Amino acid sequence: MKSHDIARFTAGTFLRDKLAIVAIALLVIAFITFLLVILGVTIDAIVLIDSALAACVVLALVLEYRRRASFWKDVETAIEALDRTRYIGDLVDEPGFSEGRLALDAMLALTQLNKDELGELRTQNHERAQYTELWVHEVKTPLAAAKLVLDRMHGPDVAKLKIELERIEGLVEQALFTARSDTLVNDYLIREVRLADAVGEACKSNMCYLASCGVTLNMQVDPHITVMADKTWLAFILNQLITNAAKYDASTITFTTYEEGNEGPHACTVLELRDDGCGIPAADVPRVFDRGFTGEVGRAHGSATGMGLFLVARMCAQMGLDVLLASEEGIGTRVQIKFPHDRRRMHMSL
Repeated sequence: MKSHDIARFTAGTFLRDKLAIVAIALLVIAFITFLLVILGVTIDAIVLIDSALAACVVLALVLEYRRRASFWKDVETAIEALDRTRYIGDLVDEPGFSEGRLALDAMLALTQLNKDELGELRTQNHERAQYTELWVHEVKTPLAAAKLVLDRMHGPDVAKLKIELERIEGLVEQALFTARSDTLVNDYLIREVRLADAVGEACKSNMCYLASCGVTLNMQVDPHITVMADKTWLAFILNQLITNAAKYDASTITFTTYEEGNEGPHACTVLELRDDGCGIPAADVPRVFDRGFTGEVGRAHGSATGMGLFLVARMCAQMGLDVLLASEEGIGTRVQIKFPHDRRRMHMSL
């Protein structure tokens, strides 16, 4: 929660809350002064007595303010830290005044309720993810069998069926990674990967779909370049980028690799995918990596889920990679994936 959203406890707010008590104290002092005058007490004595009474009132207010300020400062700190912890009782000490204890009891009760509901939601999400993973693995078996059958068949409709099977496989993989999107941190293994092999395998797995879309591949990838990445994740990322380019009217996809930053701390290997498709409106570009965002082009084509590029960005961030996208409507789209040379950067996002 941002600090400007929190109502602060200050000396001003404390005095406003105690205004009635201060007014009553002043009236009492004025009444005592009146009685002392009637009794013929000297002015010096009256001033001394009034000063002592006023000092007592001020001291009592100061002590009460400090006691309450300490408690509410803890509460403010706890509220600001709610993005890091869900249990406010770990951050706030029990106050020494009754209103504070009541407030703390109410906060602890709400926190416990929130904790229980959060635990239930996590359990439900975990069970849903497990079911999705099981469903995906069950679906993969008949898909693999169907591909083997189609490989032995010939005819004009076989190619169309192979394309549809590739699309189904892509959607199944996306469903699997979407189900795992909240637990990706525990689901990858960084190791050395030959970039040309990764790009080649991704293109091969989408060969039928690319051919049906009339896409020409232009490979300018250095066959000797290796990068640090999770092989499975990188394959998924490349599949998403390749099928996106083909889906949105690209006739050519160009893959290029080059080095950036020499040997400095930000040195990296860049893999660039450039297409000549329909491009993305400028207003949509900043949001292409948002979860569920389809944009004007996605809605026009009618088959976008808004999850592909979201997962691409999520996986790249988890592996310590930078992913950048630039696009111009009617010209095409360029995506860059930057693999840092400094392996320590691969873990900076964890």
